[in-house]
Amino acid sequence: MLSKQKNILFVKMQGAGNDCIVIDCLKSKVQNPQRLAKKMCDRRFGIGADQLLLLFKSRKADFKMQIFNADGSEAEMCGNGIRCLARYIKDKKYTQKKEMTIETLAGIREVKVSAKNVEVNLGEPKMKGKEIPVHLSGRIINRPLKIDNKDFRITCLSLGNPHCIIFQENLDNLAIEKFGPLLENYHLFPKRTNVSFVNVVSLNELKVRVWERGCGETLACGTGAAASLIASVLNGFTERKAKIQLPGGKLEVEWDRETNFVWLSGPAEAICEGQYYI
Repeated sequence: MLSKQKNILFVKMQGAGNDCIVIDCLKSKVQNPQRLAKKMCDRRFGIGADQLLLLFKSRKADFKMQIFNADGSEAEMCGNGIRCLARYIKDKKYTQKKEMTIETLAGIREVKVSAKNVEVNLGEPKMKGKEIPVHLSGRIINRPLKIDNKDFRITCLSLGNPHCIIFQENLDNLAIEKFGPLLENYHLFPKRTNVSFVNVVSLNELKVRVWERGCGETLACGTGAAASLIASVLNGFTERKAKIQLPGGKLEVEWDRETNFVWLSGPAEAICEGQYYI
């Protein structure tokens, strides 16, 4: 019975617990990816994932990636997603290059794949309100914001996608299910925003929980981890290289002083593969 239905091949992958479904569009065609993402990413009625990733050929780079969140919205960039996609590309032997370029809505990103880790150059962070975008002028560093009678201080930036960072001493008792969506959809953020709650452990270590735009709380967020490090530097809390501890694992981030580029590194692996019946 199942063999008579239309099906699509997929590989499920994860990077520090940030899980994604990869569909190889070099071999398959996908119609209505927004609807497909909502169905496949559903954790009860689908496969379950934070994002759906589509792999294509590119005229500008070695490959192209499209990202669709669990709610069907399209994302400009995903740090762990691009690392997972690069691992998939190397596993499939689609390239012999040690370093590859992948086109995204946020621009072309350089990715390096080794035996243990995958490292991506996230580019230069954007700091001004209009660039992020945020309906505030200039740089947004440690700005006060009150939501639902709770006072926050926010630092905002973009790594191809918008981020709002809030420093908290106690992340375990944080009501992220309440304040995550309130902040994500706050009127100051015209394209919504990712929200990172950050505890500074030391000059070289951060503990982070992330409410991802279009996904909810995830076990890890690559650009969220990188944005947390940048915000920590801007607020004078850390050095420019740190380990980021997330619920699903650890990532490493370095904000290079000379180039202004932000590098994200960590594990990425395939979990399973199969057929999804449409």
